[in-house]
Amino acid sequence: MRKSAIALSLVLPLSGFAFFVDTQLNSASAQGAGEPQRGTIEQTIEGHYRYENGTRVSGLIVTDDGIVVVDGLSNEAMGQDERRLIAETFEQPVRYLVSSTFHNNYTRGNVAYGDVTKIGQELYKVDLQDMMDEDGVGAAEQAARLPDVTYRDQMTLNLGGKEIQIMHIGPAHTRGDSIVFVPEDRIVYVSELLFYNRFPWMNSGYANWIEAIDTVLAMDADIFVPGQGPMTFDDPSDSREAFIEMRQILADARDDVQAEIAQGASEEEALERVTLEQYRGFSSYDRQIEVVVGRMYRDLQGTLE
Repeated sequence: MRKSAIALSLVLPLSGFAFFVDTQLNSASAQGAGEPQRGTIEQTIEGHYRYENGTRVSGLIVTDDGIVVVDGLSNEAMGQDERRLIAETFEQPVRYLVSSTFHNNYTRGNVAYGDVTKIGQELYKVDLQDMMDEDGVGAAEQAARLPDVTYRDQMTLNLGGKEIQIMHIGPAHTRGDSIVFVPEDRIVYVSELLFYNRFPWMNSGYANWIEAIDTVLAMDADIFVPGQGPMTFDDPSDSREAFIEMRQILADARDDVQAEIAQGASEEEALERVTLEQYRGFSSYDRQIEVVVGRMYRDLQGTLE
Protein backbone atom coordinates (compact mmCIF):
# COMPACT_ATOMS: atom_id res chain seq x y z
CA MET A 1 0.00 0.00 0.00
CA ARG A 2 1.14 3.54 -0.71
CA LYS A 3 2.83 5.36 2.14
CA SER A 4 1.42 8.84 2.69
CA ALA A 5 1.57 11.63 5.23
CA ILE A 6 -1.68 12.03 7.13
CA ALA A 7 -3.15 14.03 9.99
CA LEU A 8 -4.38 12.11 13.02
CA SER A 9 -6.54 13.44 15.82
CA LEU A 10 -5.34 12.97 19.38
CA VAL A 11 -8.31 13.55 21.69
CA LEU A 12 -7.82 14.28 25.38
CA PRO A 13 -11.36 14.00 26.79
CA LEU A 14 -10.81 15.24 30.35
CA SER A 15 -9.35 18.57 29.42
CA GLY A 16 -11.70 18.92 26.47
CA PHE A 17 -8.66 19.84 24.40
CA ALA A 18 -8.15 18.30 20.99
CA PHE A 19 -5.12 18.82 18.87
CA PHE A 20 -3.72 17.44 15.68
CA VAL A 21 -0.33 16.07 14.96
CA ASP A 22 0.95 15.81 11.43
CA THR A 23 2.61 12.43 11.20
CA GLN A 24 4.78 11.72 8.39
CA LEU A 25 15.73 -7.96 31.51
CA ASN A 26 13.07 -9.03 33.02
CA SER A 27 16.37 -7.03 32.78
CA ALA A 28 18.00 -5.47 29.79
CA SER A 29 21.39 -6.72 30.96
CA ALA A 30 20.23 -10.28 30.18
CA GLN A 31 20.64 -9.42 26.52
CA GLY A 32 23.36 -6.89 25.69
CA ALA A 33 22.29 -3.78 23.85
CA GLY A 34 24.69 -4.55 21.00
CA GLU A 35 23.79 -8.21 20.56
CA PRO A 36 21.42 -9.40 17.82
CA GLN A 37 17.89 -9.77 19.14
CA ARG A 38 15.89 -12.11 16.93
CA GLY A 39 12.15 -12.28 17.35
CA THR A 40 9.19 -13.16 15.18
CA ILE A 41 5.99 -11.44 14.05
CA GLU A 42 2.83 -13.45 14.63
CA GLN A 43 -0.72 -12.64 13.55
CA THR A 44 -3.36 -12.42 16.27
CA ILE A 45 -6.34 -11.57 14.06
CA GLU A 46 -6.64 -9.62 10.81
CA GLY A 47 -4.94 -6.26 11.21
CA HIS A 48 -3.38 -7.18 14.56
CA TYR A 49 0.03 -8.75 15.10
CA ARG A 50 2.59 -9.40 17.82
CA TYR A 51 6.34 -9.15 17.88
CA GLU A 52 7.52 -11.90 20.24
CA ASN A 53 11.07 -12.23 21.54
CA GLY A 54 11.46 -14.76 24.32
CA THR A 55 8.85 -13.86 26.92
CA ARG A 56 8.53 -10.27 25.66
CA VAL A 57 5.47 -9.35 23.59
CA SER A 58 4.96 -6.10 21.66
CA GLY A 59 1.62 -5.39 19.99
CA LEU A 60 1.19 -4.19 16.39
CA ILE A 61 -1.99 -2.50 15.20
CA VAL A 62 -1.72 -2.33 11.41
CA THR A 63 -3.98 0.07 9.49
CA ASP A 64 -3.98 1.30 5.90
CA ASP A 65 -2.35 4.56 7.00
CA GLY A 66 0.23 3.30 9.45
CA ILE A 67 1.11 1.12 12.41
CA VAL A 68 0.81 1.59 16.17
CA VAL A 69 3.37 -0.35 18.24
CA VAL A 70 2.60 -1.18 21.87
CA ASP A 71 5.79 -1.35 24.02
CA GLY A 72 9.34 -0.83 22.81
CA LEU A 73 10.80 -3.70 24.88
CA SER A 74 14.25 -4.45 26.24
CA ASN A 75 17.01 -2.67 24.35
CA GLU A 76 17.95 -0.93 21.14
CA ALA A 77 18.95 -4.15 19.38
CA MET A 78 15.58 -5.72 20.12
CA GLY A 79 13.82 -2.56 19.00
CA GLN A 80 15.81 -2.54 15.77
CA ASP A 81 14.94 -6.18 15.17
CA GLU A 82 11.25 -5.39 15.57
CA ARG A 83 11.57 -2.42 13.22
CA ARG A 84 13.39 -4.60 10.67
CA LEU A 85 10.66 -7.25 10.74
CA ILE A 86 7.93 -4.62 10.50
CA ALA A 87 9.61 -3.10 7.44
CA GLU A 88 9.98 -6.52 5.83
CA THR A 89 6.40 -7.58 6.60
CA PHE A 90 4.28 -4.46 6.04
CA GLU A 91 4.22 -1.59 3.58
CA GLN A 92 2.92 0.87 6.15
CA PRO A 93 5.26 2.91 8.36
CA VAL A 94 5.19 2.96 12.15
CA ARG A 95 3.36 6.12 13.25
CA TYR A 96 3.10 5.71 17.02
CA LEU A 97 4.75 3.89 19.91
CA VAL A 98 2.56 3.52 23.01
CA SER A 99 4.40 2.51 26.19
CA SER A 100 2.91 1.14 29.40
CA THR A 101 5.59 -0.08 31.84
CA PHE A 102 8.39 2.39 32.62
CA HIS A 103 10.88 -0.35 33.55
CA ASN A 104 14.11 -0.73 31.57
CA ASN A 105 13.06 -4.01 29.99
CA TYR A 106 10.09 -2.27 28.34
CA THR A 107 11.58 1.13 27.52
CA ARG A 108 15.21 0.71 26.47
CA GLY A 109 13.92 -0.37 23.06
CA ASN A 110 12.24 3.04 22.69
CA VAL A 111 15.47 4.42 21.25
CA ALA A 112 14.76 2.50 18.04
CA TYR A 113 11.62 4.64 17.53
CA GLY A 114 13.13 8.09 17.20
CA ASP A 115 11.18 8.76 14.00
CA VAL A 116 7.71 8.15 15.49
CA THR A 117 5.49 9.85 18.07
CA LYS A 118 5.92 8.20 21.47
CA ILE A 119 2.94 8.19 23.85
CA GLY A 120 2.70 7.43 27.57
CA GLN A 121 0.55 8.21 30.58
CA GLU A 122 1.65 11.16 32.74
CA LEU A 123 2.88 9.02 35.65
CA TYR A 124 4.69 6.71 33.24
CA LYS A 125 6.75 9.70 32.12
CA VAL A 126 7.45 10.80 35.70
CA ASP A 127 8.55 7.33 36.80
CA LEU A 128 10.63 6.74 33.67
CA GLN A 129 12.37 10.08 34.15
CA ASP A 130 13.07 9.35 37.83
CA MET A 131 14.43 5.88 37.06
CA MET A 132 16.72 7.14 34.31
CA ASP A 133 18.00 9.95 36.53
CA GLU A 134 18.74 7.44 39.28
CA ASP A 135 20.48 5.14 36.79
CA GLY A 136 22.59 8.00 35.43
CA VAL A 137 21.24 7.64 31.89
CA GLY A 138 22.67 10.23 29.50
CA ALA A 139 20.62 13.10 28.11
CA ALA A 140 20.49 11.74 24.56
CA GLU A 141 19.17 8.35 25.64
CA GLN A 142 16.68 9.96 28.00
CA ALA A 143 15.29 12.08 25.18
CA ALA A 144 15.04 9.01 22.96
CA ARG A 145 13.09 7.03 25.58
CA LEU A 146 10.74 9.65 27.01
CA PRO A 147 7.25 10.11 25.49
CA ASP A 148 6.57 13.02 23.13
CA VAL A 149 2.89 13.08 24.12
CA THR A 150 1.34 12.32 27.52
CA TYR A 151 -2.26 11.96 28.65
CA ARG A 152 -4.02 11.69 32.01
CA ASP A 153 -7.00 9.33 31.66
CA GLN A 154 -7.71 8.62 28.01
CA MET A 155 -6.83 9.69 24.50
CA THR A 156 -7.90 8.50 21.07
CA LEU A 157 -6.02 8.00 17.83
CA ASN A 158 -7.91 7.87 14.56
CA LEU A 159 -5.67 6.05 12.14
CA GLY A 160 -6.64 4.48 8.82
CA GLY A 161 -10.32 4.84 9.69
CA LYS A 162 -9.83 2.88 12.93
CA GLU A 163 -10.49 4.22 16.40
CA ILE A 164 -7.70 3.33 18.82
CA GLN A 165 -8.34 4.17 22.48
CA ILE A 166 -5.44 4.56 24.90
CA MET A 167 -6.52 4.37 28.54
CA HIS A 168 -5.15 4.63 32.05
CA ILE A 169 -7.21 2.48 34.43
CA GLY A 170 -5.48 3.22 37.70
CA PRO A 171 -2.32 1.77 39.26
CA ALA A 172 -1.77 -1.90 38.46
CA HIS A 173 1.59 -3.36 37.36
CA THR A 174 2.90 0.19 37.70
CA ARG A 175 1.08 3.42 38.56
CA GLY A 176 1.24 4.71 34.97
CA ASP A 177 0.07 1.69 32.96
CA SER A 178 -1.67 2.13 29.61
CA ILE A 179 -3.96 -0.27 27.81
CA VAL A 180 -4.84 0.07 24.12
CA PHE A 181 -8.37 -0.82 23.03
CA VAL A 182 -9.61 -1.17 19.44
CA PRO A 183 -13.42 -1.36 19.81
CA GLU A 184 -14.09 -2.24 16.17
CA ASP A 185 -11.97 -5.37 16.48
CA ARG A 186 -12.83 -6.20 20.11
CA ILE A 187 -9.17 -6.48 21.07
CA VAL A 188 -7.22 -4.95 23.98
CA TYR A 189 -3.45 -4.71 24.35
CA VAL A 190 -2.96 -4.99 28.11
CA SER A 191 0.86 -4.94 28.23
CA GLU A 192 2.18 -6.24 31.57
CA LEU A 193 -1.22 -6.33 33.20
CA LEU A 194 -1.10 -9.90 31.86
CA PHE A 195 1.79 -12.29 32.49
CA TYR A 196 0.66 -15.30 30.49
CA ASN A 197 1.41 -18.59 32.26
CA ARG A 198 3.88 -16.86 34.58
CA PHE A 199 3.91 -15.60 38.16
CA PRO A 200 3.45 -11.81 38.12
CA TRP A 201 6.32 -9.40 38.71
CA MET A 202 5.13 -6.82 41.21
CA ASN A 203 8.17 -4.70 42.08
CA SER A 204 6.18 -1.56 41.22
CA GLY A 205 2.70 -3.06 41.49
CA TYR A 206 -0.43 -2.39 43.55
CA ALA A 207 -3.40 -4.30 44.97
CA ASN A 208 -5.53 -2.27 42.56
CA TRP A 209 -4.11 -4.46 39.79
CA ILE A 210 -7.06 -6.76 40.49
CA GLU A 211 -9.62 -4.00 39.95
CA ALA A 212 -7.78 -2.90 36.82
CA ILE A 213 -8.14 -6.39 35.39
CA ASP A 214 -11.84 -6.36 36.28
CA THR A 215 -12.22 -3.08 34.39
CA VAL A 216 -10.61 -4.53 31.28
CA LEU A 217 -12.57 -7.78 31.44
CA ALA A 218 -15.80 -5.74 31.53
CA MET A 219 -14.96 -4.03 28.24
CA ASP A 220 -16.53 -5.12 24.96
CA ALA A 221 -13.52 -7.18 23.97
CA ASP A 222 -12.80 -10.80 23.16
CA ILE A 223 -8.99 -10.80 22.90
CA PHE A 224 -6.46 -9.62 25.49
CA VAL A 225 -2.90 -9.41 24.21
CA PRO A 226 -0.31 -9.85 27.01
CA GLY A 227 2.96 -8.02 27.43
CA GLN A 228 4.54 -11.17 28.85
CA GLY A 229 4.06 -14.40 26.97
CA PRO A 230 4.57 -15.69 24.40
CA MET A 231 0.92 -15.83 23.35
CA THR A 232 0.50 -19.55 22.61
CA PHE A 233 -3.29 -19.85 22.77
CA ASP A 234 -4.99 -22.22 20.32
CA ASP A 235 -7.64 -19.53 19.89
CA PRO A 236 -6.91 -15.83 20.63
CA SER A 237 -10.18 -15.62 22.56
CA ASP A 238 -8.68 -18.08 25.07
CA SER A 239 -6.76 -15.05 26.35
CA ARG A 240 -9.80 -14.07 28.43
CA GLU A 241 -9.43 -17.21 30.52
CA ALA A 242 -5.70 -16.53 30.86
CA PHE A 243 -6.47 -13.03 32.11
CA ILE A 244 -8.94 -14.46 34.64
CA GLU A 245 -6.28 -16.91 35.84
CA MET A 246 -3.84 -14.03 36.24
CA ARG A 247 -6.40 -12.17 38.30
CA GLN A 248 -6.83 -15.23 40.51
CA ILE A 249 -3.14 -15.27 41.45
CA LEU A 250 -3.35 -11.66 42.58
CA ALA A 251 -6.69 -12.17 44.34
CA ASP A 252 -5.38 -15.20 46.23
CA ALA A 253 -2.35 -13.16 47.33
CA ARG A 254 -4.55 -10.27 48.45
CA ASP A 255 -7.01 -12.48 50.32
CA ASP A 256 -4.30 -14.48 52.11
CA VAL A 257 -2.45 -11.33 53.11
CA GLN A 258 -5.67 -9.68 54.26
CA ALA A 259 -6.39 -12.71 56.44
CA GLU A 260 -2.96 -12.35 58.05
CA ILE A 261 -3.53 -8.64 58.66
CA ALA A 262 -6.88 -9.43 60.30
CA GLN A 263 -5.02 -11.69 62.74
CA GLY A 264 -2.56 -8.94 63.57
CA ALA A 265 0.39 -10.37 61.61
CA SER A 266 3.42 -8.21 60.91
CA GLU A 267 4.78 -7.98 57.37
CA GLU A 268 7.55 -10.41 58.31
CA GLU A 269 5.00 -12.91 59.62
CA ALA A 270 2.89 -12.55 56.48
CA LEU A 271 5.96 -13.15 54.31
CA GLU A 272 6.59 -16.37 56.22
CA ARG A 273 3.02 -17.65 56.16
CA VAL A 274 1.66 -16.61 52.76
CA THR A 275 3.33 -18.94 50.26
CA LEU A 276 0.69 -19.48 47.54
CA GLU A 277 1.91 -23.04 47.12
CA GLN A 278 -0.55 -23.67 44.29
CA TYR A 279 1.55 -21.41 42.06
CA ARG A 280 5.00 -22.67 43.04
CA GLY A 281 5.49 -24.27 39.62
CA PHE A 282 5.04 -20.98 37.77
CA SER A 283 8.03 -19.25 36.21
CA SER A 284 9.38 -16.44 38.44
CA TYR A 285 7.56 -17.72 41.54
CA ASP A 286 10.77 -18.01 43.58
CA ARG A 287 11.89 -14.52 42.58
CA GLN A 288 8.56 -12.78 43.13
CA ILE A 289 6.56 -14.49 45.88
CA GLU A 290 8.01 -12.31 48.66
CA VAL A 291 7.76 -9.21 46.48
CA VAL A 292 4.06 -9.85 45.81
CA VAL A 293 3.24 -10.60 49.44
CA GLY A 294 5.26 -7.66 50.76
CA ARG A 295 3.75 -5.09 48.41
CA MET A 296 0.25 -6.46 48.97
CA TYR A 297 0.76 -6.18 52.73
CA ARG A 298 2.04 -2.60 52.62
CA ASP A 299 -0.61 -1.50 50.10
CA LEU A 300 -3.46 -2.98 52.16
CA GLN A 301 -2.01 -1.35 55.27
CA GLY A 302 -1.65 2.00 53.55
CA THR A 303 2.12 2.12 54.03
CA LEU A 304 3.25 1.46 50.46
CA GLU A 305 5.58 4.23 49.30
